[in-house]
Amino acid sequence: MIKYKLNCKNCEFSFDSWFASSKEYEKLKKKKLLNCHFCNSRKVEKSLMAPKLINKPVSKNSDNQNLRLKKISNKIKEYQKFIKNNFEFVGKNFAYEARSIHYNNKKNNKGIYGTATKEEIKELKEEGIKTETIPWLENKSN
Repeated sequence: MIKYKLNCKNCEFSFDSWFASSKEYEKLKKKKLLNCHFCNSRKVEKSLMAPKLINKPVSKNSDNQNLRLKKISNKIKEYQKFIKNNFEFVGKNFAYEARSIHYNNKKNNKGIYGTATKEEIKELKEEGIKTETIPWLENKSN
């Protein structure tokens, strides 16, 4: 996709438009299928545009950032391992199970973990049921 700034030669209105490619723009222009959004004139031309170039060498900052992201990812994996070993997985029944424990004094020696929608988490909080939301990295080997 490519974005061009177009100018109307009739009313001087300027607007942006997206095209599949520069060839697509030329094809539409040649067939006179481009028109001004303001006055409907077909006298539309693309204006000069400067390309946005990113030509930065890889810096120590990006290396440091990659190292930080790797450390965070490893810490999340460490938490995941702890949770899997010490809590009961209840899947999508998390909200139901959390309510059962809270309202029925259901004994759960391990604690639970699973998935819940944002709405379910909001409702649990409104009911005074404490929950924690943690980031969860999917295991790509499974």
